[in-house]
Amino acid sequence: MFVGCGGLETAPSSEPLASPSLESQQSPILTTTDVDVAPECEGILVFANTAPYHTLDAYLPSNVVTNLVNRRATAPFTSLADLSSVPLVGATRLKELERGARTLDYIDADCTGIFDGLALSHDDAAAIVSLVNTIDDSELHDVLPDAWNGAVNLLGLRPFTSAQAISNVAGIGEVSFRNIRNAATLSRPFEALAAAVNALPSNGSSGAQLRRHFDWWNEVTTQHGYSRAGPTCFGLEPSSVPSGATIRPYLANAAEVRAEVVSTLAYVNASSRISSSIISAGLANLDARIAGRTFKGCIYTYADDPWSSHTVSIFVDTVNGFSVMSETWWAE
Repeated sequence: MFVGCGGLETAPSSEPLASPSLESQQSPILTTTDVDVAPECEGILVFANTAPYHTLDAYLPSNVVTNLVNRRATAPFTSLADLSSVPLVGATRLKELERGARTLDYIDADCTGIFDGLALSHDDAAAIVSLVNTIDDSELHDVLPDAWNGAVNLLGLRPFTSAQAISNVAGIGEVSFRNIRNAATLSRPFEALAAAVNALPSNGSSGAQLRRHFDWWNEVTTQHGYSRAGPTCFGLEPSSVPSGATIRPYLANAAEVRAEVVSTLAYVNASSRISSSIISAGLANLDARIAGRTFKGCIYTYADDPWSSHTVSIFVDTVNGFSVMSETWWAE
């Protein structure tokens, strides 16, 4: 992080930020871990685990019911994947279990339903639709590294109005749909921290931004004013490396990503300006998302004029596309 410059002033301390958009508005209830059944949909599992034979038989073929009942006698079902391991249980039978659970009030409208091996809450589904309708091309392809055609189809067919419509797109299957769900729901505490940083009033001579969703290709390839230091990039395809970049031979790891975020928070004196609960929740969420991961990206410095400077660090998970961007700036 660029932190040294004559005339740099420390951001003034103030009361912890309490943004109305973060704390006074009701937040959506989202699935926060990489499970295949949202809490609002757990009634599907309860139905499969507890409904009598004759009740299940009203919604499923008898041989499937026999298999389910025999299996649950040894251990309760804990996930859709667990249910799907039972002979003759596939996507169609899962939907029939969902229908029975909904008809008998094991689940309600808070559970939207099962799509591509995931039981989604209403808010999960809304978050997926919002993400797919707004995500940049480069990020979507990173979220779907093994579903290039699916990503292209999503970009060409949006806007979508339902998770079902997204699930129906050619090239989108269980793995890619789950990647989309995870990108839409699993990093909200960190996104709240980034929003709090970005909402801090500038002191006029320095500031910072944190971003979770962005077009890294555009950020890296855009010509920014005066060049202070050419990009140092790592893990990018040769065609993605900006002209004049230094190629670093090793990827970023979790420690480097976290250190960059912590440095950005320190740069704006976040501990005195943002609620400690937002900071702790955001960093804990970041740690959960980056633990054991590797990241491609670039780090570079540019200036709008000779009297200012910006330093940007971009990190993108090489497998699931989770991305973090930090930017700090100063001006004389």
